[in-house]
Amino acid sequence: MKYIFGVLFLATALMATELNWYNDYDAALKEAKREHKLIYIFISSSQCGWCHKFEKTVLQDETIKKHLAKEFVTVQFVRDFDEIPKQFKTSPVPRHYFIDENGKILYDTLGYREVNTFEAFMGYAEEQSNTNIYK
Repeated sequence: MKYIFGVLFLATALMATELNWYNDYDAALKEAKREHKLIYIFISSSQCGWCHKFEKTVLQDETIKKHLAKEFVTVQFVRDFDEIPKQFKTSPVPRHYFIDENGKILYDTLGYREVNTFEAFMGYAEEQSNTNIYK
């Protein structure tokens, strides 16, 4: 019985989607161009409770992670530590940017969002992009 639970746990862990988070904007742009994907930028602060809640809930949701992994290059900037390009506002946080592979902002919003609302934002950004010609 322990063997069955162990195998099931391992299979579940292997199927879990992990995101590759960049903290280098230029590298993320290169990857987005190479993969013909949009970019999602999450700007947080080490002292922001809503940022931490968003990371632990929405960004851990398997549906969200799969969607982000398939359609977006993901970038996280912690404003206390990272060098953030000047075109992105860093206050208040959490802040979310959806941009195309050329760096054009398609959609931005701020604050904590629930899974269904964040999923709608991703869809809206995809609608605003012209990257679907590559897919």
